[in-house]
Parts: sequence; structure tokens; C-alpha cells
Amino acid sequence: GKRQLQNQLVIGARNMFIQTQDTPNPNSLKFLPGVKVLDERQTMDFPNSSDAYCSPLAKLLFRIEGVKSVFFGPDFITVTKVDEEMDWKLIKPEIFATIMDFFSSGLPVLNDVKPNADTEINEDDDETVRMIKELLDTRIRPTVQEDGGDVVFMGFSDGIVKLKLQGSCTNCPSSVVTLKKGIQNMMQFYIPEVM
Repeated sequence: GKRQLQNQLVIGARNMFIQTQDTPNPNSLKFLPGVKVLDERQTMDFPNSSDAYCSPLAKLLFRIEGVKSVFFGPDFITVTKVDEEMDWKLIKPEIFATIMDFFSSGLPVLNDVKPNADTEINEDDDETVRMIKELLDTRIRPTVQEDGGDVVFMGFSDGIVKLKLQGSCTNCPSSVVTLKKGIQNMMQFYIPEVM
């Protein structure tokens, strides 16, 4: 199964084994390089090339024609292509080569920027916000990251939780609806303050 494959990964300049996984969005593909991309639980979103200034890897990926957005998770890179017309067969080899060259270069994935870890609990979070963040971290983000995206906590007021979807989740209508419903139901179930 998948587990076994993971254990056979050998990292070397040229024999890196990158796996791909489909996401709910046909225009987004998840690349698993078999090495750490970011720290555990961290993600970073690059909706367009101007956001990539802080990441040498994202910059390189945006140079590939047909790449619309890039998203990093702890152990994956989600690449979203411009549209259905653009065939994965055309850009996948370039993405593979770029990821391989980058990881064998030893450059940092990010230059001094804090990735999304906004579910870290702060001193001044009240009980409800703490519970929301904990729920996001333990139940919701892992599922969404599995699909090549992430959910960012933007705030909580008047019974409404503000979240931002990133990565493969931003453009697929089906997942956004099911995701919102699922998150809402789970939040309401565990946290009565959430409307």
C-alpha cells in the first residue's frame, strides 16, 4: 500500500521519487516529494506569482507555463493549473524536474517568512476561540490537507467563524460546499457558541 512506498524513498540528487495524488479539483494536483516541505501543521499559500517572492521553490514553479497557483503543506506541494485546456501531461514533467532540482540544491523552501500556523493558541484567545482552533487543528485541517489544501482561521465574532480556504480547495465548488457544511456541523456539534 501507500505506507510501504513511503518507506522506500531514497533521497539523492537524482533518484528522488515523487508521487502525485489527485485532489477534488481536477485542475489541482498534489505532489509528494517524500521530503519535508514545511514544518508539521504548517502550510503556505501562493495564489499568484507575486506572492512567491518569499519562496525560491514557489518562484521556480511559477516559471512553468500553465501554473496558476502553488500551495505548500508539511509534506506536499499542490500545483493548480490555469484551466482544463492545459494538459497535466505537458506540465507534470517540468514540475517533477523543478521539485527534484530544488530539493537537491539544498536551498530553503521559504526565506524568513512565517507560514500559516494561525491555529496556534494565543494567551488572549477566549475559551471558544481556543476550542475552535483545537478543532480545526485536530479534526479539520488534516482532512483538508489530505485533499491538498488548508483552512485558515480568520476570526470569530457573533457566533460566526471566519475561515479562508486555500490550495486545491479554493476553486472546486463541490468541495467548498461540502467542506463548509462539514466544518459548520462539526463546529456546532462541539461548540454551542457557534451559530
